[in-house]
Amino acid sequence: MTSTAVDFAAIKDKQRAGWQTGDYPRVGNTLQIIAELLVEAADVRAGQRALDVACGQGNAAIAAARRFAEATGVDYAANLLAQGRERAAAEHLDVTFTEGDAENLPVPDASFDLVLSTVGVMFAPNHQQAADELIRVTAPGGKIALSSWTPTGMVGQMFKVVGKWTPPPAGVKPAVLWGTEEHLTELFGDRVQWIALNKREYVFRYHSPEHFSEWFRQFYGPITKLAGSLSEQDRATFAAELADVPRSFNQADDGTVAARAEYLEAVGVRR
Repeated sequence: MTSTAVDFAAIKDKQRAGWQTGDYPRVGNTLQIIAELLVEAADVRAGQRALDVACGQGNAAIAAARRFAEATGVDYAANLLAQGRERAAAEHLDVTFTEGDAENLPVPDASFDLVLSTVGVMFAPNHQQAADELIRVTAPGGKIALSSWTPTGMVGQMFKVVGKWTPPPAGVKPAVLWGTEEHLTELFGDRVQWIALNKREYVFRYHSPEHFSEWFRQFYGPITKLAGSLSEQDRATFAAELADVPRSFNQADDGTVAARAEYLEAVGVRR
C-alpha cells in the first residue's frame, strides 16, 4: 500500500492562520519564566549569539538579551514578531526579529552559539526537519536548549480536548512528543549530547477554571479559531471541557486556579 505524502506546507499555512488569530502574546507573555529558567539552564554568556526558534513574541530572545547575548528571534507569524519588537523596545533591548520557518531557518550554517525554543519549535509539523535545522544552525560545541510540554502534563491533556474537536492532520506526530527524552533521542541521535533533561512545572494562575477557558478561547490563536468555528451549543460544551482541564490539575483551595503543567527542559551540546 502506498502512503500519501504529508503536505507540510499546507499544514503550516493553516497553523500560521491560527497563530495570527486572537492575541497569543496575552497567553505567551505569562510563560516568560520558562524562558528565564531555560537560558539559565543553558548558562548563556554575554556576547554569545543566541537564536530563539519559533519565538512567538520573543520570550527566550528577550531573556537572552537581558543577559547581554546577541539575540535573534525567528517566527513565521508576523503579528507575533511585531509584539516581540515592541517588548524589546520597551526594555531597551537589542533583539533582532526575523520572519522565517522553523523548518527552513533563514540563517547560515553554524551561525549561533546557543539555539533556544520555549514551547515553540515543538509545533513544527515536520519534527525531523525542524530538529535538523536546529542542528544545522548551531555551531559545533554550541548548545541547543528546549522547553516542551509533556504528553501527560496539563497542556498535553488540554491538547487532547482540542483534538476531540479538531483532529490533527494525518501523518503529523503530536507536538508534545518533544517533551519526552525518547523522542529527542530519535530526532537528534548522536548529533547532540544531552547534558540536562529535567522535568519542570509551570503554574497556570487564573481567577477560576472558567477564566482560564475564556482567556484561551479569546486569545490563544488556534483555540480562538476553533471556538469560532463551532455552533453555539458546541462552543458552550467545548468551553466547559476546556475549564475542566485546569480544574483537574488545580492545587488552589480558594476558588482560583494554580494548576501545575509539566514540561521537559532539555539542554544539549552540538557535537
